[in-house]
Amino acid sequence: MGTPLDSREAQVEEVIDRLHKEYPDSTISLNFATRLELLVAVVLSAQCTDERVNQVTEDLFEKYESAEDYAAADEEQLAEDIYGITFHNNKAGYLKGIGEILLEEHGGDVPDTMTALTDLPGVGRKTANVVLQHGHDVVEGIVVDTHVQRITRRLGLTEEERPEAIEEDLMPVVPEDEWQAFTHLLISHGRAVCTARNPDCTDCELEDLCPSSKLDHDTDLASGEVWS
Repeated sequence: MGTPLDSREAQVEEVIDRLHKEYPDSTISLNFATRLELLVAVVLSAQCTDERVNQVTEDLFEKYESAEDYAAADEEQLAEDIYGITFHNNKAGYLKGIGEILLEEHGGDVPDTMTALTDLPGVGRKTANVVLQHGHDVVEGIVVDTHVQRITRRLGLTEEERPEAIEEDLMPVVPEDEWQAFTHLLISHGRAVCTARNPDCTDCELEDLCPSSKLDHDTDLASGEVWS
């Protein structure tokens, strides 16, 4: 029976506890060695799988090693170098622009503030949060990607729809020392079990807490649609 606990705080605590046990090694799946590589990888990962990004950046990071390299790049060549990435033409422009701004305003380094990061082309709050957390060990919020967006709504942790609103809604109920882990736990669970189209509710360790469980509920709270 998918029945949430009495409060969002209790629901969050139980979800985190169970997912830590299920995915003890959950962490970021993008490959990077420097802050710049992290920034580039996260920009490329928008609406693209981490697996594909890792394939592309394996060669990309050998060719482009600094902000200077991206700033000086021919945009058409850069687009070709990231071919296979979703919206590769647009993202080539973002990477070149990022290189230029890092050179002009930050001495070629990746900045460590939300404001400076979100001033970069192609960088929104989600991307900035990832860079801050994994590049600078600064945790200012919760990264809300598609998995977090979907699963928090399914679990009844939020009724908000936009990532920014979801983050704002979750921050008071998710313990601050779990903000970073919370994202990776839900991403791991979203990939393994609570998929977008056909979640495996039968084998889900959260099924008894989930008001969207297909086993005894009619509606996917993530989409508001009736289960097919």
